[in-house]
Amino acid sequence: MLRVIITDDHPVVLKGLKEIISEGFDDVTIDVSSRGYELLSKISNNDYDIVLLDISLPDINGLEVLKEIRKKKRKLHVLVLSMYPEENYAARALKGGAQGYLTKASAPDELILAVRKILSGKKYISSVLAEQMMLDFESDTEKPPHENLSDRELQVLSMIGAGKAVKEIAEKLHLSANTVRTYRARILEKIGVRGTNELIHYAITHNLGEQ
Repeated sequence: MLRVIITDDHPVVLKGLKEIISEGFDDVTIDVSSRGYELLSKISNNDYDIVLLDISLPDINGLEVLKEIRKKKRKLHVLVLSMYPEENYAARALKGGAQGYLTKASAPDELILAVRKILSGKKYISSVLAEQMMLDFESDTEKPPHENLSDRELQVLSMIGAGKAVKEIAEKLHLSANTVRTYRARILEKIGVRGTNELIHYAITHNLGEQ
């Protein structure tokens, strides 16, 4: 029996994903979670074959969850499903230990294909992402500045891009306000912009705002 757990904080998305997986596999049990820490608790106490993981969660970023999964259950398969464009997060997710990355705009058939391929021991990326990675490999074009950010810095940038204040970011990430300000200063330096307004503009322009 295939054991799947889906993590997403949107009930409609959860329902849709459950229906797709149920229709795509004959013998499957599906568990759900709406928070990152809830998922980590469940995988510590239960055995699953694959996790469908959203990046944008209300309590902890999906990339951070992915790191914790790799510490707890190194052999557990993870397919990241996100609203974020592939060019912004797919490489980070794969580098962090995910076996695949899909946007939520992908067709149901592609989701089933991705799950089957990952369960067979292979990695899955869409044809669009594969082509983009090949173009990046062949091109001498410089990468955008945000690709030089750490995962945490990118997370802070995405929250700034969504209009969140320092205090709000600090509370959500369980950090001090001074630590968030330090991250913001590093981001400003690495991206080469001045002030929060320019950071917000940069995040929006590059589709990095938290969703």
